[in-house]
Amino acid sequence: MKRLFLFLFASITLGLAVHGAVPSYTNPILPYDYSDPDVCRVGDTYLMTSSSFNNVPGLQILASKDLVHWEIVDAAIRYRLPGYEEGDKVAGNFVWAPAIREHEGRIWIYYGDPDRGIYCVRSKAISCQNSEISFPLEWEEPVLVMPAKGYIDPCPLWDEDGRVWLSHGVAGSRYGLKSVLMMAELTADGLAVKTPSRIIFDGHEEHPTSEGTKLYKRNGYYYIMHPAGGVATGWQVVQRSKNIYGPYELKVTLAQGKTAVNAPHQGGWVETPDGEGFFMHFQDVGVAGRIVHLQPLKWENDWPVMGNNGEPIEKYKGTKDEGQGTKEPSWANFLRRDEFDSTELALDWQWSGGRVEPRWYFCDAANSRLRLYSAPREADEWMPNLLLQKIPALAFTATARVRFAPNKHKKMVGAEQAGMIVTGRKASFRLEVPVTDEWCFLRLEMTDTQRGQFYTSPDGKHWTKAGEPFQAVEGHWIGAQVGFFCTRDNRTHNDAGWLDVDWFETRLASDF
Repeated sequence: MKRLFLFLFASITLGLAVHGAVPSYTNPILPYDYSDPDVCRVGDTYLMTSSSFNNVPGLQILASKDLVHWEIVDAAIRYRLPGYEEGDKVAGNFVWAPAIREHEGRIWIYYGDPDRGIYCVRSKAISCQNSEISFPLEWEEPVLVMPAKGYIDPCPLWDEDGRVWLSHGVAGSRYGLKSVLMMAELTADGLAVKTPSRIIFDGHEEHPTSEGTKLYKRNGYYYIMHPAGGVATGWQVVQRSKNIYGPYELKVTLAQGKTAVNAPHQGGWVETPDGEGFFMHFQDVGVAGRIVHLQPLKWENDWPVMGNNGEPIEKYKGTKDEGQGTKEPSWANFLRRDEFDSTELALDWQWSGGRVEPRWYFCDAANSRLRLYSAPREADEWMPNLLLQKIPALAFTATARVRFAPNKHKKMVGAEQAGMIVTGRKASFRLEVPVTDEWCFLRLEMTDTQRGQFYTSPDGKHWTKAGEPFQAVEGHWIGAQVGFFCTRDNRTHNDAGWLDVDWFETRLASDF
Protein backbone atom coordinates (compact mmCIF):
# COMPACT_ATOMS: atom_id res chain seq x y z
CA MET A 1 0.00 0.00 0.00
CA LYS A 2 1.55 3.29 -1.04
CA ARG A 3 1.79 5.86 1.71
CA LEU A 4 3.18 9.35 1.45
CA PHE A 5 6.16 9.71 3.78
CA LEU A 6 8.63 12.56 3.79
CA PHE A 7 12.28 11.75 4.50
CA LEU A 8 12.51 14.68 6.89
CA PHE A 9 9.48 13.42 8.82
CA ALA A 10 10.83 9.87 9.03
CA SER A 11 14.22 11.09 10.28
CA ILE A 12 12.69 13.22 13.01
CA THR A 13 10.43 10.43 14.15
CA LEU A 14 13.42 8.10 14.53
CA GLY A 15 15.29 10.78 16.46
CA LEU A 16 12.39 11.22 18.83
CA ALA A 17 12.23 7.49 19.43
CA VAL A 18 15.91 7.59 20.46
CA HIS A 19 15.63 10.63 22.75
CA GLY A 20 12.19 9.75 24.13
CA ALA A 21 11.02 13.33 23.69
CA VAL A 22 7.54 14.62 23.10
CA PRO A 23 8.08 17.17 20.29
CA SER A 24 6.57 20.58 19.88
CA TYR A 25 3.03 20.32 18.52
CA THR A 26 -0.12 22.26 17.82
CA ASN A 27 -3.53 20.95 18.87
CA PRO A 28 -5.38 19.07 17.59
CA ILE A 29 -2.69 16.45 17.15
CA LEU A 30 -5.15 14.46 15.01
CA PRO A 31 -7.93 16.27 13.13
CA TYR A 32 -9.63 12.92 12.52
CA ASP A 33 -12.76 11.60 14.18
CA TYR A 34 -11.39 9.38 16.96
CA SER A 35 -14.21 9.62 19.48
CA ASP A 36 -13.56 8.71 23.14
CA PRO A 37 -9.83 8.03 22.72
CA ASP A 38 -7.82 6.06 25.24
CA VAL A 39 -4.07 5.52 25.35
CA CYS A 40 -1.48 3.32 27.05
CA ARG A 41 2.26 2.80 26.75
CA VAL A 42 4.04 -0.51 26.11
CA GLY A 43 7.78 0.03 26.50
CA ASP A 44 8.48 3.08 24.36
CA THR A 45 5.45 2.59 22.10
CA TYR A 46 2.14 4.33 22.73
CA LEU A 47 -1.09 2.66 21.63
CA MET A 48 -4.40 4.40 21.13
CA THR A 49 -7.90 3.21 20.31
CA SER A 50 -11.34 4.83 20.21
CA SER A 51 -15.05 4.24 19.69
CA SER A 52 -15.78 2.70 16.29
CA PHE A 53 -19.55 2.17 16.72
CA ASN A 54 -20.95 0.27 13.69
CA ASN A 55 -17.81 0.53 11.53
CA VAL A 56 -15.74 -2.54 10.65
CA PRO A 57 -12.83 -3.12 11.07
CA GLY A 58 -13.59 -1.90 14.57
CA LEU A 59 -11.36 -0.72 17.40
CA GLN A 60 -8.64 0.63 15.14
CA ILE A 61 -5.25 0.65 16.86
CA LEU A 62 -2.89 3.58 16.35
CA ALA A 63 0.76 3.54 17.39
CA SER A 64 3.23 6.32 18.14
CA LYS A 65 6.74 6.81 19.51
CA ASP A 66 6.18 10.36 20.71
CA LEU A 67 2.44 10.83 21.42
CA VAL A 68 2.18 13.25 18.50
CA HIS A 69 2.85 11.34 15.26
CA TRP A 70 0.49 8.38 14.86
CA GLU A 71 -0.04 5.58 12.36
CA ILE A 72 -2.90 3.06 12.05
CA VAL A 73 -1.32 -0.34 12.63
CA ASP A 74 -4.10 -2.76 13.57
CA ALA A 75 -7.76 -3.33 14.40
CA ALA A 76 -8.98 -5.59 17.22
CA ILE A 77 -12.30 -6.47 15.51
CA ARG A 78 -11.68 -7.31 11.87
CA TYR A 79 -14.75 -8.89 10.29
CA ARG A 80 -17.96 -8.81 12.33
CA LEU A 81 -19.20 -6.95 15.40
CA PRO A 82 -19.88 -9.22 18.38
CA GLY A 83 -23.59 -9.80 18.83
CA TYR A 84 -24.46 -8.51 15.36
CA GLU A 85 -27.33 -10.28 13.58
CA GLU A 86 -28.73 -9.68 10.12
CA GLY A 87 -31.23 -6.85 10.15
CA ASP A 88 -29.90 -5.15 13.30
CA LYS A 89 -30.06 -1.37 13.40
CA VAL A 90 -26.36 -0.60 13.45
CA ALA A 91 -25.87 3.17 13.05
CA GLY A 92 -24.29 4.59 16.21
CA ASN A 93 -24.47 1.29 18.10
CA PHE A 94 -22.15 -1.55 19.17
CA VAL A 95 -18.60 -0.34 20.03
CA TRP A 96 -18.63 2.54 22.53
CA ALA A 97 -15.80 4.21 24.52
CA PRO A 98 -13.04 1.59 24.92
CA ALA A 99 -10.18 1.42 27.40
CA ILE A 100 -6.84 -0.02 26.24
CA ARG A 101 -4.27 -1.50 28.64
CA GLU A 102 -1.23 -3.78 28.67
CA HIS A 103 -1.26 -6.59 31.23
CA GLU A 104 0.87 -9.73 31.47
CA GLY A 105 2.27 -9.37 27.97
CA ARG A 106 -1.09 -8.86 26.25
CA ILE A 107 -3.10 -5.88 25.06
CA TRP A 108 -6.57 -5.73 26.62
CA ILE A 109 -9.45 -3.62 25.36
CA TYR A 110 -12.73 -3.30 27.27
CA TYR A 111 -15.65 -1.55 25.61
CA GLY A 112 -19.36 -1.09 26.16
CA ASP A 113 -22.11 -2.19 23.80
CA PRO A 114 -25.16 -0.28 25.09
CA ASP A 115 -27.55 -3.06 24.03
CA ARG A 116 -25.54 -6.10 25.10
CA GLY A 117 -23.08 -5.26 27.86
CA ILE A 118 -19.36 -4.91 28.42
CA TYR A 119 -16.95 -6.85 26.23
CA CYS A 120 -13.26 -7.63 26.51
CA VAL A 121 -11.09 -8.37 23.52
CA ARG A 122 -7.47 -9.19 24.19
CA SER A 123 -4.44 -10.01 22.11
CA LYS A 124 -2.39 -13.12 22.36
CA ALA A 125 1.14 -12.68 23.67
CA ILE A 126 2.73 -9.61 22.10
CA SER A 127 5.41 -10.43 19.54
CA CYS A 128 8.47 -8.15 19.64
CA GLN A 129 11.45 -7.84 17.32
CA ASN A 130 14.40 -5.84 18.64
CA SER A 131 12.10 -4.50 21.38
CA GLU A 132 9.62 -3.29 18.74
CA ILE A 133 6.03 -4.56 18.76
CA SER A 134 5.18 -6.52 15.62
CA PHE A 135 1.82 -5.53 14.10
CA PRO A 136 -0.77 -6.75 13.40
CA LEU A 137 -1.34 -8.55 16.67
CA GLU A 138 -3.25 -11.79 17.02
CA TRP A 139 -6.58 -11.14 18.74
CA GLU A 140 -8.77 -13.59 20.62
CA GLU A 141 -12.53 -13.64 20.14
CA PRO A 142 -14.30 -10.95 22.19
CA VAL A 143 -15.78 -12.09 25.51
CA LEU A 144 -19.03 -10.68 26.93
CA VAL A 145 -17.70 -10.03 30.42
CA MET A 146 -20.76 -8.28 31.84
CA PRO A 147 -24.10 -8.92 30.08
CA ALA A 148 -26.28 -5.88 30.80
CA LYS A 149 -28.36 -3.46 28.80
CA GLY A 150 -27.13 0.09 29.26
CA TYR A 151 -23.66 -0.53 30.76
CA ILE A 152 -21.02 1.51 28.90
CA ASP A 153 -17.63 3.25 29.19
CA PRO A 154 -15.69 0.56 31.13
CA CYS A 155 -12.11 0.64 32.37
CA PRO A 156 -10.18 -2.16 34.13
CA LEU A 157 -7.60 -1.94 36.91
CA TRP A 158 -5.36 -4.80 38.04
CA ASP A 159 -4.62 -4.05 41.70
CA GLU A 160 -1.42 -4.89 43.59
CA ASP A 161 -3.22 -7.60 45.59
CA GLY A 162 -4.35 -9.42 42.43
CA ARG A 163 -7.93 -8.21 42.49
CA VAL A 164 -9.41 -6.87 39.25
CA TRP A 165 -11.74 -3.86 39.20
CA LEU A 166 -13.95 -2.46 36.47
CA SER A 167 -15.42 1.04 36.52
CA HIS A 168 -18.18 1.99 34.10
CA GLY A 169 -21.03 4.37 33.35
CA VAL A 170 -24.58 3.87 32.15
CA ALA A 171 -26.54 4.95 29.07
CA GLY A 172 -29.79 6.60 30.06
CA SER A 173 -31.39 5.68 26.73
CA ARG A 174 -31.18 1.99 27.69
CA TYR A 175 -30.82 1.95 31.46
CA GLY A 176 -33.42 4.55 32.39
CA LEU A 177 -30.89 6.33 34.60
CA LYS A 178 -27.79 8.38 33.79
CA SER A 179 -25.16 10.61 35.44
CA VAL A 180 -24.05 7.83 37.80
CA LEU A 181 -20.79 5.86 37.84
CA MET A 182 -20.41 2.26 38.95
CA MET A 183 -17.74 -0.19 40.15
CA ALA A 184 -17.61 -3.97 39.94
CA GLU A 185 -15.05 -6.63 40.80
CA LEU A 186 -14.05 -9.09 38.08
CA THR A 187 -12.65 -12.58 38.40
CA ALA A 188 -8.87 -12.93 38.47
CA ASP A 189 -8.73 -13.59 34.72
CA GLY A 190 -10.62 -10.35 34.02
CA LEU A 191 -13.22 -12.13 31.88
CA ALA A 192 -16.24 -12.48 34.17
CA VAL A 193 -18.07 -10.64 36.94
CA LYS A 194 -17.21 -11.58 40.53
CA THR A 195 -19.44 -9.05 42.28
CA PRO A 196 -22.29 -7.03 40.76
CA SER A 197 -21.86 -3.38 39.87
CA ARG A 198 -22.86 -0.77 42.41
CA ILE A 199 -23.15 2.99 42.19
CA ILE A 200 -20.16 4.85 43.65
CA PHE A 201 -20.93 8.37 42.39
CA ASP A 202 -24.04 10.39 41.56
CA GLY A 203 -23.41 13.48 39.44
CA HIS A 204 -26.98 14.67 38.95
CA GLU A 205 -26.69 17.91 40.93
CA GLU A 206 -23.25 19.27 40.08
CA HIS A 207 -21.83 16.98 37.35
CA PRO A 208 -24.69 15.76 35.13
CA THR A 209 -23.97 13.32 32.31
CA SER A 210 -20.98 11.88 34.14
CA GLU A 211 -19.68 9.06 31.94
CA GLY A 212 -16.53 7.87 30.16
CA THR A 213 -14.66 6.41 33.16
CA LYS A 214 -10.91 5.82 33.22
CA LEU A 215 -9.58 4.04 36.33
CA TYR A 216 -6.03 4.37 37.70
CA LYS A 217 -4.04 3.89 40.91
CA ARG A 218 -1.22 6.17 42.06
CA ASN A 219 0.44 6.74 45.44
CA GLY A 220 -2.22 4.66 47.18
CA TYR A 221 -5.14 6.59 45.66
CA TYR A 222 -7.68 5.16 43.27
CA TYR A 223 -8.47 7.73 40.57
CA ILE A 224 -11.51 7.91 38.33
CA MET A 225 -11.12 10.37 35.46
CA HIS A 226 -14.33 11.15 33.61
CA PRO A 227 -16.15 13.89 31.69
CA ALA A 228 -19.36 15.57 32.77
CA GLY A 229 -21.70 18.24 31.45
CA GLY A 230 -22.23 16.80 27.99
CA VAL A 231 -20.20 16.58 24.79
CA ALA A 232 -20.87 20.14 23.60
CA THR A 233 -20.36 22.09 26.82
CA GLY A 234 -18.81 19.81 29.42
CA TRP A 235 -15.63 19.50 31.49
CA GLN A 236 -13.22 16.89 32.81
CA VAL A 237 -13.47 15.62 36.40
CA VAL A 238 -10.97 13.65 38.48
CA GLN A 239 -12.03 11.79 41.62
CA ARG A 240 -9.78 10.08 44.17
CA SER A 241 -10.18 7.80 47.16
CA LYS A 242 -8.10 5.40 49.24
CA ASN A 243 -10.99 2.92 48.94
CA ILE A 244 -12.07 1.55 45.57
CA TYR A 245 -15.74 2.01 46.49
CA GLY A 246 -15.20 5.50 47.91
CA PRO A 247 -16.24 7.90 49.18
CA TYR A 248 -14.45 9.95 46.52
CA GLU A 249 -13.40 13.58 46.60
CA LEU A 250 -13.21 15.40 43.28
CA LYS A 251 -11.86 18.32 41.29
CA VAL A 252 -12.60 19.76 37.85
CA THR A 253 -9.25 19.42 36.08
CA LEU A 254 -9.95 20.64 32.52
CA ALA A 255 -12.58 23.02 31.15
CA GLN A 256 -12.95 25.34 28.17
CA GLY A 257 -12.36 28.52 30.14
CA LYS A 258 -11.32 31.35 27.82
CA THR A 259 -10.23 29.00 25.03
CA ALA A 260 -11.98 27.96 21.81
CA VAL A 261 -11.90 24.26 22.80
CA ASN A 262 -15.51 23.49 23.69
CA ALA A 263 -16.03 20.69 26.18
CA PRO A 264 -12.58 19.09 26.39
CA HIS A 265 -14.09 15.67 26.75
CA GLN A 266 -13.18 12.16 27.79
CA GLY A 267 -9.81 10.61 27.23
CA GLY A 268 -6.89 9.00 29.03
CA TRP A 269 -3.74 9.68 31.06
CA VAL A 270 -0.36 8.30 30.04
CA GLU A 271 3.26 8.81 31.11
CA THR A 272 6.45 8.85 29.07
CA PRO A 273 9.32 6.51 30.03
CA ASP A 274 10.78 9.50 31.90
CA GLY A 275 7.61 9.91 33.95
CA GLU A 276 6.19 12.99 32.25
CA GLY A 277 2.41 13.02 32.10
CA PHE A 278 -0.04 13.81 29.31
CA PHE A 279 -3.80 13.67 28.95
CA MET A 280 -5.36 12.82 25.59
CA HIS A 281 -8.97 13.88 24.96
CA PHE A 282 -11.38 14.75 22.18
CA GLN A 283 -13.20 17.90 21.13
CA ASP A 284 -16.47 17.66 19.21
CA VAL A 285 -16.36 19.98 16.18
CA GLY A 286 -19.58 18.75 14.56
CA VAL A 287 -19.41 17.52 10.99
CA ALA A 288 -15.64 16.95 11.14
CA GLY A 289 -16.15 14.74 14.19
CA ARG A 290 -14.45 14.32 17.54
CA ILE A 291 -10.84 15.35 17.02
CA VAL A 292 -7.90 14.51 19.29
CA HIS A 293 -6.01 16.93 21.56
CA LEU A 294 -3.07 16.36 23.90
CA GLN A 295 -2.54 18.22 27.18
CA PRO A 296 0.52 18.19 29.43
CA LEU A 297 -0.29 16.82 32.89
CA LYS A 298 1.61 17.34 36.13
CA TRP A 299 0.83 16.28 39.69
CA GLU A 300 0.45 18.63 42.65
CA ASN A 301 -0.55 17.28 46.07
CA ASP A 302 -1.65 14.04 44.40
CA TRP A 303 -4.03 15.87 42.04
CA PRO A 304 -3.45 16.10 38.28
CA VAL A 305 -3.13 19.57 36.75
CA MET A 306 -3.99 19.43 33.04
CA GLY A 307 -3.15 21.84 30.25
CA ASN A 308 -2.48 25.43 31.29
CA ASN A 309 -3.71 25.30 34.88
CA GLY A 310 -6.90 23.55 33.80
CA GLU A 311 -7.48 25.18 30.39
CA PRO A 312 -6.65 23.46 27.09
CA ILE A 313 -3.42 24.54 25.40
CA GLU A 314 -3.03 25.25 21.70
CA LYS A 315 0.75 24.84 21.32
CA TYR A 316 3.28 22.79 23.21
CA LYS A 317 7.01 23.44 22.93
CA GLY A 318 8.24 19.99 23.88
CA THR A 319 9.68 18.40 26.98
CA LYS A 320 13.20 17.88 25.65
CA ASP A 321 15.24 18.99 22.64
CA GLU A 322 12.95 22.00 22.29
CA GLY A 323 12.34 23.07 18.70
CA GLN A 324 12.99 19.59 17.31
CA GLY A 325 9.43 19.32 15.98
CA THR A 326 8.77 19.09 12.25
CA LYS A 327 6.81 21.57 10.18
CA GLU A 328 4.86 18.67 8.76
CA PRO A 329 1.49 18.15 10.49
CA SER A 330 1.46 15.27 12.95
CA TRP A 331 -0.91 13.28 10.74
CA ALA A 332 1.40 13.46 7.67
CA ASN A 333 1.98 9.70 7.75
CA PHE A 334 -1.71 8.86 7.37
CA LEU A 335 -2.83 7.41 4.08
CA ARG A 336 -3.46 10.31 1.73
CA ARG A 337 -3.44 8.49 -1.62
CA ASP A 338 -4.46 4.85 -2.01
CA GLU A 339 -3.34 3.11 -5.21
CA PHE A 340 -5.05 -0.15 -4.17
CA ASP A 341 -1.95 -2.17 -4.99
CA SER A 342 -2.32 -4.49 -1.98
CA THR A 343 -4.31 -7.71 -1.57
CA GLU A 344 -5.94 -6.17 1.53
CA LEU A 345 -7.70 -2.90 2.19
CA ALA A 346 -5.77 -0.34 4.22
CA LEU A 347 -7.07 0.09 7.75
CA ASP A 348 -8.08 3.67 6.95
CA TRP A 349 -11.13 2.13 5.24
CA GLN A 350 -14.15 0.85 7.19
CA TRP A 351 -17.44 -0.79 6.21
CA SER A 352 -20.48 0.82 7.83
CA GLY A 353 -22.80 -2.18 8.05
CA GLY A 354 -21.56 -4.04 11.12
CA ARG A 355 -19.74 -6.75 9.19
CA VAL A 356 -17.59 -7.48 6.15
CA GLU A 357 -18.77 -9.83 3.43
CA PRO A 358 -16.40 -11.27 0.80
CA ARG A 359 -18.97 -10.69 -1.97
CA TRP A 360 -18.68 -6.94 -1.51
CA TYR A 361 -15.18 -6.35 -2.85
CA PHE A 362 -12.01 -7.62 -4.53
CA CYS A 363 -8.57 -6.12 -3.86
CA ASP A 364 -7.25 -6.55 -7.40
CA ALA A 365 -3.58 -5.98 -6.63
CA ALA A 366 -2.46 -7.34 -10.01
CA ASN A 367 -4.25 -4.46 -11.73
CA SER A 368 -3.74 -2.00 -8.86
CA ARG A 369 -7.42 -1.32 -8.32
CA LEU A 370 -10.33 -1.99 -5.98
CA ARG A 371 -13.50 -3.58 -7.32
CA LEU A 372 -16.74 -3.03 -5.38
CA TYR A 373 -19.67 -5.29 -6.31
CA SER A 374 -23.23 -4.08 -5.97
CA ALA A 375 -25.12 -5.35 -2.91
CA PRO A 376 -28.86 -5.05 -2.22
CA ARG A 377 -30.08 -2.21 -0.07
CA GLU A 378 -31.64 -3.40 3.17
CA ALA A 379 -34.59 -2.10 5.21
CA ASP A 380 -35.09 1.67 5.03
CA GLU A 381 -32.75 1.77 2.01
CA TRP A 382 -29.76 1.09 4.26
CA MET A 383 -26.58 0.30 2.30
CA PRO A 384 -24.50 -2.03 4.50
CA ASN A 385 -21.59 -2.14 2.06
CA LEU A 386 -20.66 1.53 2.22
CA LEU A 387 -16.85 1.78 2.20
CA LEU A 388 -15.87 4.91 4.11
CA GLN A 389 -13.08 6.95 5.63
CA LYS A 390 -13.00 9.58 8.34
CA ILE A 391 -13.05 13.16 7.09
CA PRO A 392 -9.37 14.22 7.16
CA ALA A 393 -9.81 17.88 8.18
CA LEU A 394 -12.27 20.74 8.20
CA ALA A 395 -11.46 21.72 4.60
CA PHE A 396 -10.29 19.12 2.10
CA THR A 397 -10.64 17.69 -1.40
CA ALA A 398 -11.23 14.00 -2.20
CA THR A 399 -10.61 12.75 -5.75
CA ALA A 400 -10.93 9.31 -7.33
CA ARG A 401 -10.52 7.69 -10.74
CA VAL A 402 -13.38 5.23 -11.25
CA ARG A 403 -15.31 3.14 -13.75
CA PHE A 404 -18.85 1.80 -13.34
CA ALA A 405 -19.89 -1.42 -15.08
CA PRO A 406 -23.49 -2.29 -14.15
CA ASN A 407 -24.94 -5.70 -14.85
CA LYS A 408 -26.14 -5.68 -18.46
CA HIS A 409 -28.86 -8.31 -18.13
CA LYS A 410 -32.18 -6.87 -19.28
CA LYS A 411 -33.72 -7.74 -15.94
CA MET A 412 -31.18 -5.50 -14.14
CA VAL A 413 -31.39 -2.36 -16.25
CA GLY A 414 -31.50 0.62 -13.89
CA ALA A 415 -31.19 -1.57 -10.79
CA GLU A 416 -27.65 -0.54 -9.82
CA GLN A 417 -25.97 2.72 -8.86
CA ALA A 418 -22.43 3.52 -7.78
CA GLY A 419 -20.24 6.48 -6.96
CA MET A 420 -18.89 8.72 -4.20
CA ILE A 421 -20.82 9.48 -1.03
CA VAL A 422 -20.71 11.76 2.02
CA THR A 423 -22.74 10.24 4.83
CA GLY A 424 -24.33 11.70 7.95
CA ARG A 425 -26.99 10.79 10.49
CA LYS A 426 -29.92 12.58 8.85
CA ALA A 427 -28.73 12.90 5.26
CA SER A 428 -26.27 11.52 2.74
CA PHE A 429 -25.09 13.10 -0.48
CA ARG A 430 -24.17 11.02 -3.53
CA LEU A 431 -22.38 11.54 -6.80
CA GLU A 432 -23.30 8.76 -9.22
CA VAL A 433 -20.86 7.57 -11.86
CA PRO A 434 -22.08 7.86 -15.46
CA VAL A 435 -23.03 4.49 -16.95
CA THR A 436 -20.48 4.48 -19.78
CA ASP A 437 -18.03 1.69 -18.86
CA GLU A 438 -15.34 4.37 -19.28
CA TRP A 439 -12.90 5.67 -16.71
CA CYS A 440 -13.72 9.08 -15.29
CA PHE A 441 -12.88 11.23 -12.29
CA LEU A 442 -15.00 12.18 -9.29
CA ARG A 443 -14.19 14.96 -6.86
CA LEU A 444 -15.55 16.33 -3.61
CA GLU A 445 -14.54 19.78 -2.38
CA MET A 446 -15.38 20.59 1.23
CA THR A 447 -14.98 24.00 2.84
CA ASP A 448 -14.03 24.64 6.45
CA THR A 449 -17.75 25.07 7.19
CA GLN A 450 -18.40 21.60 5.68
CA ARG A 451 -20.12 23.02 2.62
CA GLY A 452 -19.65 20.42 -0.11
CA GLN A 453 -19.65 20.40 -3.90
CA PHE A 454 -19.23 17.42 -6.23
CA TYR A 455 -17.47 17.55 -9.61
CA THR A 456 -16.91 15.14 -12.50
CA SER A 457 -14.25 15.09 -15.20
CA PRO A 458 -13.48 12.86 -18.19
CA ASP A 459 -9.73 13.48 -17.98
CA GLY A 460 -8.89 14.82 -14.51
CA LYS A 461 -8.17 18.27 -15.93
CA HIS A 462 -11.48 19.79 -16.96
CA TRP A 463 -14.07 19.71 -14.19
CA THR A 464 -17.84 20.21 -14.24
CA LYS A 465 -20.03 20.80 -11.21
CA ALA A 466 -22.34 17.90 -10.44
CA GLY A 467 -25.48 18.83 -8.55
CA GLU A 468 -26.01 21.66 -6.11
CA PRO A 469 -23.79 22.58 -3.16
CA PHE A 470 -24.80 20.82 0.05
CA GLN A 471 -24.26 21.18 3.77
CA ALA A 472 -22.78 17.99 5.19
CA VAL A 473 -24.13 16.74 8.51
CA GLU A 474 -22.55 14.73 11.28
CA GLY A 475 -23.22 11.03 11.77
CA HIS A 476 -24.63 9.18 14.78
CA TRP A 477 -22.09 10.03 17.54
CA ILE A 478 -19.47 10.59 14.82
CA GLY A 479 -18.53 13.09 12.16
CA ALA A 480 -19.49 12.76 8.52
CA GLN A 481 -17.65 10.14 6.45
CA VAL A 482 -16.58 10.04 2.80
CA GLY A 483 -16.16 7.06 0.49
CA PHE A 484 -17.89 4.88 -2.09
CA PHE A 485 -21.19 3.10 -2.64
CA CYS A 486 -22.15 0.36 -5.07
CA THR A 487 -25.70 -0.76 -4.55
CA ARG A 488 -28.81 -2.18 -6.17
CA ASP A 489 -32.53 -2.52 -5.48
CA ASN A 490 -34.28 -5.71 -4.43
CA ARG A 491 -34.33 -7.28 -7.87
CA THR A 492 -32.70 -10.70 -7.66
CA HIS A 493 -30.18 -12.00 -10.15
CA ASN A 494 -27.28 -14.44 -10.22
CA ASP A 495 -24.62 -11.79 -10.76
CA ALA A 496 -23.71 -8.20 -9.90
CA GLY A 497 -22.24 -5.18 -11.59
CA TRP A 498 -19.29 -3.34 -10.09
CA LEU A 499 -17.44 -0.12 -9.48
CA ASP A 500 -13.70 -0.11 -10.19
CA VAL A 501 -11.61 2.39 -8.22
CA ASP A 502 -8.14 3.02 -9.65
CA TRP A 503 -7.04 5.38 -6.89
CA PHE A 504 -8.40 7.64 -4.16
CA GLU A 505 -6.69 10.74 -2.81
CA THR A 506 -7.42 13.35 -0.15
CA ARG A 507 -5.70 16.72 0.00
CA LEU A 508 -5.94 19.29 2.74
CA ALA A 509 -6.51 22.96 2.03
CA SER A 510 -2.89 23.57 3.10
CA ASP A 511 -1.69 21.29 0.28
CA PHE A 512 -2.76 23.71 -2.44
